[in-house]
Amino acid sequence: MLQTQKESLLAKLKKVFEEGQIDWWSEMTKGEQEEIKTGLKQADKGEYVTSETVMKRFDRWH
Repeated sequence: MLQTQKESLLAKLKKVFEEGQIDWWSEMTKGEQEEIKTGLKQADKGEYVTSETVMKRFDRWH
């Protein structure tokens, strides 16, 4: 999930956190839910990048 560039998914996640919705999971499509599940499985296996690495990538765009 940290590596996603899907604007729609990122926008929905942002909206969820801004509005503080309790049942945010049901607001997502099945596809989005599957992407999150996949990301969590990858994280459990240690297949992720650190937040520092992500921020360095964003710094290159600004």
